[in-house]
Amino acid sequence: MSELVMAKPSKTSIPFWERPLSELDRGQWEALCDGCGRCCLHKLEDEDTGLLYPTNVACALLDRKNGMCIDYAHRKKRVTDCVVLDRNSLGGLDWLPESCAYRLRSEGKPLRAWHYLISGSRETVHEAGQSTRGWTVSELDVDELEDHVVDRGL
Repeated sequence: MSELVMAKPSKTSIPFWERPLSELDRGQWEALCDGCGRCCLHKLEDEDTGLLYPTNVACALLDRKNGMCIDYAHRKKRVTDCVVLDRNSLGGLDWLPESCAYRLRSEGKPLRAWHYLISGSRETVHEAGQSTRGWTVSELDVDELEDHVVDRGL
């Protein structure tokens, strides 16, 4: 009698968002973004303690309704201190939201149910209250960041 051998799942049978980040190509990496826009919000750092405080102030390039950069390809030229999120910088960005897909996957955790790759809709991140929609302001409309600290997690 022959022995049954369980077939090992191929890379293509596992959704790309469940694979290790090191295996993703550029398109898959970019597609992992959940479109919350929260990484594009200004944060204030206490010089004495190093603590970070979130604000409701968004980069001028952030489309706050859709949670996406309006000039993603040229953002680094237009906003010199824009942080480029990649495999090399990911480990040092402890201010990323706990729900960020990049953070979750780097920690070996699954995406949240509201992530569009799971739900099938770009609206679920907004419906779940995880995006910048409805509670943020543009940096172009703000004088003092200190006046815009919010009681929300990073």
